[in-house]
Amino acid sequence: MSTKVSDQGLRTARGQQLTAYIVGTAQRRFPLEVVEAAKRAFVDVLGVAVGAANDAPVQPVRSVVEAWKASGNARVFLGGRTTPALAALVNGTMAHAMDYDDAHSMGAGHPSSPCWPTALALAEHHGLDEKQAIAGFITGYEVMAKLGGGGVPGVGASLQRHGFHPTSVFGRAATAAVACAMLRLDETQTAHALGIAATTAGGLVGSFGTHSKPFHAGKAAMDGILAAQLASEGFVSATHLFELEKGLLDVFIQDKEAEVPPLDFDSRWELLRNEFKPFASCMATHASIQAARMLATRIAGKKISKVHAKVGTNAIVTAGKLNPHTPLEGKFSLPFCIALGLRGHPVVPSDFKDETMRDPSVMEVVRVVQLEGVKGLAPHSAHLDVVLDGGERLHADTEVVFGHPDNPMSWEDLHTKFNGLVEPMLGLKKTAVLYELAREFEQPGSLQKISDLLKSPVPEKRALLPCG
Repeated sequence: MSTKVSDQGLRTARGQQLTAYIVGTAQRRFPLEVVEAAKRAFVDVLGVAVGAANDAPVQPVRSVVEAWKASGNARVFLGGRTTPALAALVNGTMAHAMDYDDAHSMGAGHPSSPCWPTALALAEHHGLDEKQAIAGFITGYEVMAKLGGGGVPGVGASLQRHGFHPTSVFGRAATAAVACAMLRLDETQTAHALGIAATTAGGLVGSFGTHSKPFHAGKAAMDGILAAQLASEGFVSATHLFELEKGLLDVFIQDKEAEVPPLDFDSRWELLRNEFKPFASCMATHASIQAARMLATRIAGKKISKVHAKVGTNAIVTAGKLNPHTPLEGKFSLPFCIALGLRGHPVVPSDFKDETMRDPSVMEVVRVVQLEGVKGLAPHSAHLDVVLDGGERLHADTEVVFGHPDNPMSWEDLHTKFNGLVEPMLGLKKTAVLYELAREFEQPGSLQKISDLLKSPVPEKRALLPCG
């Protein structure tokens, strides 16, 4: 995990690549398929955010921001207006609250949850148009994905193995990139903003299963905007912190056991490798859930004596809670999510509730699940063996989980998920309008219309509809 670092004054090799890419956003022409991918991410993140508007992790953040009474033109989803950094804090937390938001398939974390709220808040506050918001989002996504990618041996997965959440670590750099691009900061200012983002990086895997996990996305969004605003006012930071010597990765991955991919922004669009979630739980549980659901009808009503799940080693790091006590902990418990799948649950938000945690048919399965981490097994794959009372053995495999770019969700799938999340909050008519506005977000005036639709106070939560 090293490279020769040249002394070229303000920035060295990787820093130059990052700043040049970010500053070049205004002149960049995005392929239609990349813009389409950005809108898919927007539809998804908007749906999961609105669906979580009054979830437990969101309420304290919303209350604190409201109490601060900061002025600004940025919309808090289903709330009032405030300064961009605070709107992004609330909306980013909302987007990640159910752990139902999309993710980068090569391990960089969840770029959409911090990046889209950042882009929307800045666009509203500064009177920027939809295309500028899309461009800012794409730039932030690409920065985060390049910094944190590389797959199982790469940077994001290595951060997880060392106890750090890549969404929080690189989410700040990503949202700083969004802000610098949209506010048209120059190279010097952008370099300092990235340095500010790097020195505030953090976020612990040990927080998973608590309110702090979705807060990682919201705080990353807030801090990225703050970094850009400080840099625009002349704040000076270290500008070498994304280099491979004496930089951020030396601190977070001290054994240097990570394959760091080059910052090659011309090789491919990382956004085209975005991954969507059909299940409302940690991405590391999805392949196992899919395998479990393949067996549900054959197991219905039968007692299970043993479950053996073969999963990637990182899945146990991020979703290895063997004895979850709360619904939020259940989202990071492979045994609990496997049990839901085997018992025929669709594993949507309404499955993560106190009643399910007390359901004997589910919890008796949790106790008999054995996990085996298989080195080299792709995170989108899993293998499940189930033994029933009486000795019958069943087997199921997930080779490529649904939602992965190699087994993608269609627009129809995303629409169904969106409706299931938003209709209980806004009703049928407003949900249909909101979807169409997000689906065609590049059309002038879409942002203002979306903001107007989302200005209502948070309603009392109705029963959630199935989303899959």
